[in-house]
Amino acid sequence: MTSRALLTVTGVDRPGVTARLFAALAEVGGDLVPVEVVDVEQVVVHGQLVLGVVVGTRPAEGSRPGEEARFLAALGRLAAEVGRASGVQVQVESVCDAGRDAAPAGRSHHVIVLGRPVPPEAVAGAAAAIAGIGGNIDAIRRLSDYPVTSFELTVSGAEATGLRSALASVAATTGADIAVEQVGLTRRSKRLIVLDVDSTLVRGEVIDELAARAGRAAEVARITAAAMNGELDFAESLRARVAALAGLPVEVLDEVREHLVLTPGARTLIRTLKRLGFRCGIVSGGFTQITDPLAEQLGLDFAAANTLEVADGRLTGGLVGEIVDRAGKAHALVRFAEQHGIPLEQTVAVGDGANDLDMLGLAGLGIAFNAKPYVREQAHTALNQPYLDAVLQVLGFTREEVLDAVPTSSSR
Repeated sequence: MTSRALLTVTGVDRPGVTARLFAALAEVGGDLVPVEVVDVEQVVVHGQLVLGVVVGTRPAEGSRPGEEARFLAALGRLAAEVGRASGVQVQVESVCDAGRDAAPAGRSHHVIVLGRPVPPEAVAGAAAAIAGIGGNIDAIRRLSDYPVTSFELTVSGAEATGLRSALASVAATTGADIAVEQVGLTRRSKRLIVLDVDSTLVRGEVIDELAARAGRAAEVARITAAAMNGELDFAESLRARVAALAGLPVEVLDEVREHLVLTPGARTLIRTLKRLGFRCGIVSGGFTQITDPLAEQLGLDFAAANTLEVADGRLTGGLVGEIVDRAGKAHALVRFAEQHGIPLEQTVAVGDGANDLDMLGLAGLGIAFNAKPYVREQAHTALNQPYLDAVLQVLGFTREEVLDAVPTSSSR
């Protein structure tokens, strides 16, 4: 019969604790029977070490009765010696064979809790919701402390749909964002990101700014809101809004572009992902006269948008070429992924409006960013933080990895 034991080491972290413990385990194995390391987990929280080690031994043929008791006794002596020598506490307990190899139902998932700050009730609520559907939290780590605080929980024994449903109410009542992603290689294999522009990459809606200069702000704002909420066909609403711009001098486009305000964290997100090897671009229901210079300014790899018709130095109120609407955004995502040889499951899309839904659903990960309720309910996950670089934590990148991607002063 196999014997197994759990050794739990706690105390102030210092160099050599782990090495001393495993060296002692090697000596125990030499005195008795071969010892194998079954599982190891270690974490240091503000200088405090928690190290768990499961070791096992399979008695050789002809072993004497009571071998397991002697094994545990030897581990007890080891724990006392390592504790005295290292200034830590080492506890030993037998691990029951029953059920230890049973795999939990369902795939494992990452649950990311984000906030500024993260209230205790958000973590408590998430933990209770996970337990309520039969899930188990296997590990927790902090991903970031700035600009948002975020924690990643690794959860087993629960399905994605059940997790998202159970955690949605926790997010709604606590104000924290809670995202769910399946554990696996595809999470960290994402290689292309597509961002919506208006109210995602930049604050506000460009067409509303143009309409204000045409004296039609209230009219166009109503149409924009209805379109973004999915109440109007986007192509139809776009034509109606563009018609209201007829007669504006083309110089107004430059004026609006110069006054664009990027969403906080936009530069950090793009800079970090590009240094990590991502292809980055924008797909907009707005206008190429705005988005093309913006893409060049940010060093993006691709851009797609509508083109305003201009005649005699003024906007005609019409469009040139195909309209980039809800379906057009999804087609652009496919086109850019194919151009760069990247499978769709390795793509990310971020947007806030109903015209982004096809693109969000088609991408490997679709993120609704400060989106309308209609959009949040249908996206893979939602972020309601004001910082666009919080997308990095949803992708599993830690604050340290983000800082490592920041160019040094000599490379700027």
